[in-house]
Parts: sequence; C-alpha cells; structure tokens
Amino acid sequence: MIVRSFSDIENTDRHIRSASGTWESKRIVLAKEKVGFSLHETVLYAGTETSMWYANHIEAVLCTEGEAELTNDETGETHWISPGTMYLLDGHEHHTLRPKTDFRCVCVFNPPVTGREDHDENGVYPLLTEEG
Repeated sequence: MIVRSFSDIENTDRHIRSASGTWESKRIVLAKEKVGFSLHETVLYAGTETSMWYANHIEAVLCTEGEAELTNDETGETHWISPGTMYLLDGHEHHTLRPKTDFRCVCVFNPPVTGREDHDENGVYPLLTEEG
C-alpha cells in the first residue's frame, strides 16, 4: 500500500515545473510504482496558454478548481472546463488549454509517465520508461 500526500511531494523530484512556465505538476503515482498508470495534480496558471499533443499517451483530466477554455486544435471545437468537468484525450488530440483562473486538475496517464517528462516543441511528452 502506498500513502502519499501533496506535502510529501512539495519541492521534490516529483514536483515538476514546466520549462514554459505555464504549469506545475505534482506526480503522485509514477511508472516506477508499476501499477499501469500515473496520477498527477497539475495547476495551469491563469492567463497562460499551453498547447499539447499526447502522441504517446492517453490522458484523462478532471478539473477540481478554476476555469479554462479547452480547444481541440484539430477541429476548432471549444469547451468550457470548470470544477467537476472531465475531458479524455482518447484520440491523441492536439489541444490547447487557456485558463481564465488558476486551473487545478487531477490527471491520469496511460502509459504511466516517469516524472521526468515536459512538453517538447510539439507539445508532446516523450515516451520514457523506467529501467528494470
């Protein structure tokens, strides 16, 4: 059994701040736990814009605080995301998130991330694996 709190993760190698400066993420469950998914709490900052494309992962996102506009960059369709709203990127969609306020969400990734990932120039997380 694993029990872990956000305060346990604060300012450790599981607390990632993006190179873009638009978000930070506390990676609660990672690939090294070997449970088949990773679990994160992520905050995207108000007034920013983050374009993403999870070419190597499926991601489910549940908003717990704040509001943001989500755009499917492939279709132009937009959605207003607020607390209690979930979106699932089951088709590896290119998408952009524009938080109106600080936007806190819980994210699940499959395959799980290692904790070292950040978006590349295409908005993609590389497919990293754990040794052993």
